[in-house]
Amino acid sequence: MHPAFSVIFLTTLIGAGQGLFLALYTGQVYNTFGVVGEPVPLDMYITGTVIVTLLMGLGLFASFFHLGRPERAWRSATKWRTSWLAREVIVLPAFAGAAVIWGVLQYFGLDPVLVTTDALQIKLSLVIGFGAGVLALLLYICTGMIYAAIKFIQEWASPLTIINYILLGLASGFSLAVALAAYYGSPLVDAYALWALVFTLIGFLTRMLALRRNGRIKRKSTACTAIGVRHPKITQISQGAMGGSFNTREFFHHKTPQFLHTIKVFFLIMAFVVPFTLLVIGWSNHLFVLLVAAALVQYVGLLAERWFFFAQANHPQNLYYQAT
Repeated sequence: MHPAFSVIFLTTLIGAGQGLFLALYTGQVYNTFGVVGEPVPLDMYITGTVIVTLLMGLGLFASFFHLGRPERAWRSATKWRTSWLAREVIVLPAFAGAAVIWGVLQYFGLDPVLVTTDALQIKLSLVIGFGAGVLALLLYICTGMIYAAIKFIQEWASPLTIINYILLGLASGFSLAVALAAYYGSPLVDAYALWALVFTLIGFLTRMLALRRNGRIKRKSTACTAIGVRHPKITQISQGAMGGSFNTREFFHHKTPQFLHTIKVFFLIMAFVVPFTLLVIGWSNHLFVLLVAAALVQYVGLLAERWFFFAQANHPQNLYYQAT
């Protein structure tokens, strides 16, 4: 497939935003149930919510660049019964709105206690945050299922597609949360760093599994099945047209196998190896600069990973354009 940069930025930005919110809410849960001994700075929650909102807004802005008629984008939500894209369109603003409400309650202190016991207090923001967290996870599933549900693109039609969308989004979000917590001197730095390392490591393993699976795919469609001719060796020598077309531009990346291999090595290093190393060094030595660098480097790596995700997908229609 031809990677659309608008979709690449959309999925990576909102994925990081969802992960960051889940990190913030995890911190609130830890604070409520006494997992961390010291109180968490309120400013960290507020700033984190602003960053989440900014990431979601930038992702939405990027999404408009791959729409043929942006003014009709709202109509995509009408097919929610059968379309994962429509479900994503509904869940995305619902999550963003719930996250903003959670942050507003923190900022204005409008956080009434709903349940009080001898051990803890359950506040309104904790309940709303739980709902926003569920929506964040549901949004990961919707985004991943947009591609996993396309059965004829065999590289995508796998549960690993959804798993990787979730894990890579959580890894980038928690890596960003580590830097944010370190900036505010929050006691959550250790917890965030541990979770960021766990998600990065597991994300690396599942992404490697996906690469291994995709490298061993047995094609359901071949040149023989495409033209209905049984022959041991069929070679296309012409695409049947004098120039390019929508099909040759939209469904193929026009890059060499060597370039694809370079991008694969690049994203494995930049999305997993380098940020993991920077997180370990920055966390153990309390170096804020390295923690920020880890989050930024990982995002660059995820941009490359998402480009490769789309480029590796082999649309069956390319059987008719092999000589392009």
